[in-house]
Amino acid sequence: MSNLPKQKPTPGSNEDVRQFFDKYFTKTVSYPASKIDAVVGFFENRGFERTASIAVATVLLQQAKIDNVNIFELLDTLKGLTDLQLSAVVTETLNYSRPSTSSLGYRRTTATDTFETRNIKP
Repeated sequence: MSNLPKQKPTPGSNEDVRQFFDKYFTKTVSYPASKIDAVVGFFENRGFERTASIAVATVLLQQAKIDNVNIFELLDTLKGLTDLQLSAVVTETLNYSRPSTSSLGYRRTTATDTFETRNIKP
């Protein structure tokens, strides 16, 4: 036991510490609104839904910043792709940003003929 009076914690001190440690391992990254809107709009125009466009835009903006590539140059290279090729590129890009235990896949239909054909000479 102590003869000292109990100290009351100052209001908000726990909150400040909690906020500091909640954001300790996260690095804040910001992008200009024009770049975000351009990337999201590009994928929405190509048939992606809004939430999917935002998710893909986030990953592409992060990767472009890491690789020191202009995002508009990247979008120009993606313009020439067909919808199927674009889906494949987006899937691979998203897989690189995900843990290896959780990966996306896509199905490629191949023209395999399971019917056995033989050359029979009469």
